[in-house]
Amino acid sequence: MSLHVFLYGVRVSVTLAPPSPSSTGIPATRRRTRVLALPEARWALTALVAFLLGLAADLGGAPPWISGILYAVAYVSGGWEPALEGLRALREKTLDVDLLMIVAALGAAAIGQVLDGALLIVIFATSGALEALATARTADSVRGLLDLAPTTATRLTDGGEETVPTAELAVGDVLLVRPGERIGADGTVVDGVSEADQATITGESLPVVKRPGDDVFAGTLNGTGALRVRVDRDPADSVIARIVALVEEASRTKAPTQLFIEKIEQRYAVGVVVATLAVFGIPLAFGENLTDALLRAMTFMIVASPCAVVLATMPPLLSAIANAGRHGVLVKSAVAMERLGEIDAAALDKTGTLTEGMPEVTAVRPLPGSGLDEDALLALAASAEHPSEHPLARAVVAAAHARGLPLAAATDFTALPGRGITATVDGHVVTVGRAEATDATGGETVIRVTRDASPVGTLALTDRLRHDAPAATAALTALTGTAPVLLTGDNAHAAARVATATGLTDIRAGLLPEDKVHAVRDLHEAGRKVLFVGDGVNDAPALAAAHAGIAMGRAGSDLALETADAVVVRDELAAVPAVVRLSRTARRLVLQNLVIAGVAITGLVLWDLIGHLPLPLGVAGHEGSTVLVGLNGLRLLRESAWRSGQAQDT
Repeated sequence: MSLHVFLYGVRVSVTLAPPSPSSTGIPATRRRTRVLALPEARWALTALVAFLLGLAADLGGAPPWISGILYAVAYVSGGWEPALEGLRALREKTLDVDLLMIVAALGAAAIGQVLDGALLIVIFATSGALEALATARTADSVRGLLDLAPTTATRLTDGGEETVPTAELAVGDVLLVRPGERIGADGTVVDGVSEADQATITGESLPVVKRPGDDVFAGTLNGTGALRVRVDRDPADSVIARIVALVEEASRTKAPTQLFIEKIEQRYAVGVVVATLAVFGIPLAFGENLTDALLRAMTFMIVASPCAVVLATMPPLLSAIANAGRHGVLVKSAVAMERLGEIDAAALDKTGTLTEGMPEVTAVRPLPGSGLDEDALLALAASAEHPSEHPLARAVVAAAHARGLPLAAATDFTALPGRGITATVDGHVVTVGRAEATDATGGETVIRVTRDASPVGTLALTDRLRHDAPAATAALTALTGTAPVLLTGDNAHAAARVATATGLTDIRAGLLPEDKVHAVRDLHEAGRKVLFVGDGVNDAPALAAAHAGIAMGRAGSDLALETADAVVVRDELAAVPAVVRLSRTARRLVLQNLVIAGVAITGLVLWDLIGHLPLPLGVAGHEGSTVLVGLNGLRLLRESAWRSGQAQDT
């Protein structure tokens, strides 16, 4: 697989090697691109060696033709590739900064400054090699995820088990994951208890216990127990594969800042050429020596070139995208990453966003005179509900299992759509169905249990609040300066319960999809840049209307995932403020880079025009600022860049 990264104004293709064939628990060695594996580095090294040998020949008094040949080798080996790229750009009627560097070097050689021209080529080639290495390291961070995914898995069949390539797995297959092996696909544990080290996907520092019903991710490391895992996603749609695909897609997009820079780059480059001719012609007209005038002009062309400005934007944004991807937040483009850092207001959906979208039993209320206590009532209802696939039924059964209650066998089971179920349990006809609306308080859903047509009690269920919802809403409040707005289609009682638990005060309940859009647009008209977080089909219009949209990925609808600018794969709400903070850090680094580039170019240009800037020093200053800007942007690849955002959010 090839990852095409567009950085530094060029397209660099890095081939992602296939993962290790081993499916054992031996951690994959994170491969880092070797310097000499890059052709740019090899050509730069050749130019450097030829230059140093030529310099030694010069200083040692060797015949001039020897140093001349060595300098020529330095010119050709270090300059052929940028010259070719510059000519290709010129053919498309654009002026490339690479071509300006080559013209400056040839101009220096034309006036007898062969040594200075060769030095320019060597430093320029070395700078290009460092840029290519930085780009490759960005790809390394993505490839490291692929290295973790095993290429084979043990699939269970009617006749036993078989080892198959993970690419051939299908949804519904059941895998056997032995202790110490890496899990071959995203799925759900159906049998067994173990722990999984999923730090590479989620950033969690400690292994997470996995029991039946828990989700697991491809490439994570199984612990000491054996697991049977049902495949829930095609291998091509696994978290790892989606991270790689979205980072690849994001690398092909350009943020508004980058587009603005590229828009003015051509005009600036033409201006540099015109100014260079003026710097050469005006002093010459006033009697300055030809060699001095040309040398000053060549130095001006070098130091005024906008290489560092071109590099200012994309490295920080792409580094932030790669880092967020490693922690389960898939940002779809550089545009999206930049927009996330601009938000100054947030609007949140309730069901599936602030809550898990899964009901749980919160109260068991036997009626006086029924002869049942709480456990007996819950066991009776769960026994009747056991054959049902309804979410409320599954919640009742789960509550009974959590209390360790034995369930009796149900017969004559009948589902009554919209009304509940009826079944025979221990010779009694049991009906479980929705209670009257007047029985519900505080946003509860209440179901009534009857036995032989006599009411025996009620069960109250509520949508479970995400454990990290209060901290996430507090972090968003701190980031934007105002508490998020709660936009939900649910009733006012349920919305108020969630708002109270999360500290929200602006509650808008009973909204249709178009009402959510109107609410987002109202905030826009008030001058706010809104982040909307949701998960359902009904949230897609609001996700599209918002300045930036984030979808909760685990239970999110396909439409919401397609519409959103970013997807939180693990449904950790705390990742939302973390990625916003990471985006803001990236935007600050972009601003830093632009300041560094502007100060360097302005200082060197003034030095050359007012004083006398030596060509080698001008080259070193120009290329040094370019490399500094590139490396500054790559700081966001570090693990600490994400952890610092989380620490501040908590």
